[in-house]
Amino acid sequence: MKKVEAIIKPFKLDEIKEALNELGLQGITVLEAKGFGRQKGHTELYRGAEYIVDFLPKVKIELIIEDQQLDAAIEAIQKAAHTGRIGDGKIFISSIEDAIRIRTGERGTDAI
Repeated sequence: MKKVEAIIKPFKLDEIKEALNELGLQGITVLEAKGFGRQKGHTELYRGAEYIVDFLPKVKIELIIEDQQLDAAIEAIQKAAHTGRIGDGKIFISSIEDAIRIRTGERGTDAI
């Protein structure tokens, strides 16, 4: 099993959710986040004063999937999140040793 974490622009969330649903993937966790990468934030003008906004709004998506679904999920996220501009986000992949469904006690891929 793999854990896929994607940090994306907030307005791309619905597109990614639809792309993952088309693959038949269920179970997604979405967290609101703030951060910056290479773009280092930006400057905003408010009532004549400039403010530096270091942390930009982002969305973090987490999903646990079977190994054979990994490539399709990554491709779907990449296509849906792509704008071609700086700050499109990142995808992180890590291995999951085990998963347990609390209600039934199922383990491994049966739990996801």
